[in-house]
Amino acid sequence: MKVGITLPQFRRSPDDALAAASVAEASGLDGVFVFDHLWAIGKPDRPCVNAYVLLGALAGATTRVAVGSLVARVSLLPNATLVHSFETLHRMLGDRLIAGLGTGDRLSVSENEALGIPFGPPDERRADLAECCDGLRARGIRTWVGASQRSHATRDVALRTADAVNYWDVDPAVIAAERDIEVTWAGPPPAGGPSAAHLRSLADAGASWAIYAPVYPPGDGRSMVETVASAAGGLA
Repeated sequence: MKVGITLPQFRRSPDDALAAASVAEASGLDGVFVFDHLWAIGKPDRPCVNAYVLLGALAGATTRVAVGSLVARVSLLPNATLVHSFETLHRMLGDRLIAGLGTGDRLSVSENEALGIPFGPPDERRADLAECCDGLRARGIRTWVGASQRSHATRDVALRTADAVNYWDVDPAVIAAERDIEVTWAGPPPAGGPSAAHLRSLADAGASWAIYAPVYPPGDGRSMVETVASAAGGLA
């Protein structure tokens, strides 16, 4: 199983995220990932570095790790613009790019409203998701679909159009029950922090990736990245 981490992107500058990515690469982690948000959930006064700008910067700041989105939301950009954005990133990153896509949910509605962008009904957003996944895979771009364990319709889109489904913060039993598609896991670290035992439970369940999304304290996040890398090292 590969292990990754989301970066400290809720900042005014990309510097902390780029520094954390460098530590992740040097520490042996497999991937670094970014959110597609305008602000931290529930905190509209908090800044956030744009996902696509940060992904582009990571193309130059890293050489080995996978670089991806968790997840780019189809409701924020026209489908053609989203696909073209990842196509451009793919030219920069090649097979290191992972395009994680999602439909958004009730927690992200306020971001659409702030920009005056309609947040369509679920079926409409899932249709957009399928169209974008088809476009990305036709261009040779590895694509994941983000879903919750309750979102069976979104999982079905993943089955038809994506390389993998990314479940957020689910129990390993949910992963073990999945038989029809590659499964990746993402979520916050457990209460005791990142650990080899937690990662092993996900690997034993069949996850191909585990991506921790920690809450970063002020600073460049070095200690958090090193903690995740240490837990990943315990899998060997």
